[in-house]
Amino acid sequence: MKLTQHPREVRRTGDNRAASSLWGYVWRMSEGHQVALCLIAVFVAVLSLIPIELQRRIVNEVVATQNVPLLLQFGAIYVGVILLHQAVKYGLWAYQSWISESTSLYTRRHLLGLVRQRDGEAEHGNGRVVSIAVSEVESLGGFVGQAVSGACANAAMLLGVIVYMFVVEPLIAAFALAFLIPQIALTPVIQRRLNRLVEARVGFLRDLGDDISDRATTAEPQWSTLLDQIYSNRVQFFLLKFLMKSALNLLNASGPITVLLLGGYLVMQGEAEVGVIVAFISGFERISSPLRELIGFYRIAAQANVQHDLIADWIDTRLDRSKD
Repeated sequence: MKLTQHPREVRRTGDNRAASSLWGYVWRMSEGHQVALCLIAVFVAVLSLIPIELQRRIVNEVVATQNVPLLLQFGAIYVGVILLHQAVKYGLWAYQSWISESTSLYTRRHLLGLVRQRDGEAEHGNGRVVSIAVSEVESLGGFVGQAVSGACANAAMLLGVIVYMFVVEPLIAAFALAFLIPQIALTPVIQRRLNRLVEARVGFLRDLGDDISDRATTAEPQWSTLLDQIYSNRVQFFLLKFLMKSALNLLNASGPITVLLLGGYLVMQGEAEVGVIVAFISGFERISSPLRELIGFYRIAAQANVQHDLIADWIDTRLDRSKD
């Protein structure tokens, strides 16, 4: 396959210094491809919204009238939309992976080229190079290829479902979507603490890599201290991460029950249709995933920004030393 043999050629600027920001790096590595990825991702999101309206119409128009030919027609449309959705989604995944791996390949070549410029010199920090070139670059490459376009798809999905709900039944939508506000307020508070833990962990892993690679010391107490620090850091990270996840899941679960209670009351009063309740429950299933992914994007972007800044500092330091 062509994608597996031909990575994207990144346009060279003649400047070996790192991009000034994470978003500058994203554009440098993907350029117009990032726009194409986002457009395809939005199209995928639009396709995933069509079944919500089909479900409402099947319940209200087909089941109530017992129109079998119309039922078969809606069923055929439903299947066609699902097949098209999965086909386009597969193409998007392949495109994202190509950009991600092309980014990782280019960045690793660039970093290792800087290392070769100082060949022959006894130098501390080889373990740091391994950590940067292997795991840290992998994370940044994945962010360039997948995170931005994924955020576009999730934002389009979230906005589409919200608009649809307000068009169909504003009262139920307003009550149910009120549970999104605490999620938006809670996420940045916890994320700031997670960012500090990520930055500390990168430093610990780099120091451990230096000690292992350079064998600057074989004293077990120093290694033991680093390992204890890494353990403590990760436990704190996961406790905070899962606390945020549990709180968000609790708030997400409150939306559907609101739809059932308030919507059920409106149906009994003759002010809403059963199909609306079905469509709204399905809509909330589609809201919870993109909302969770958007919050995840906020977290991943913050962590990627930390990693980019650390790698950029390493590159700039390396280039300044090469001039000495």
